[in-house]
Amino acid sequence: MNPDIQAYHEALTTDNKTICDLLFQTITKELPDADNKVWHKHPVWFLDGNPIVGYHKLKDSVRLMFWSGQTFEEPNLKPDESFKAATARYTSIDQIDTADLNRWLEKSKTIQWDYKNMVKRKGELIRLI
Repeated sequence: MNPDIQAYHEALTTDNKTICDLLFQTITKELPDADNKVWHKHPVWFLDGNPIVGYHKLKDSVRLMFWSGQTFEEPNLKPDESFKAATARYTSIDQIDTADLNRWLEKSKTIQWDYKNMVKRKGELIRLI
């Protein structure tokens, strides 16, 4: 585990750490070619420098975010205010449907918007794949 992500996990409460540990293990297994690091204060995975998925401890839950998730057309992912992003929130490890999570991660490999170059394009997002 990346030392910064490990430090992030160690600072969590037991319940939240359990959720984040499962998310970390599943994401890392399903996206073996992705780089991961703490980015904007939370763990994020990147494919070719493009942010794909991350999670963050909020006040009342752990938020799992897919940067291109609105395009996945998945009912259990809720649109986020950030461009094409969609999220799921968890307060208990029992709420994580691993079949959903694995399907979303599979879609994250093939459905991507180009966040990496958005600044160069002055805020314009284009679909990569």
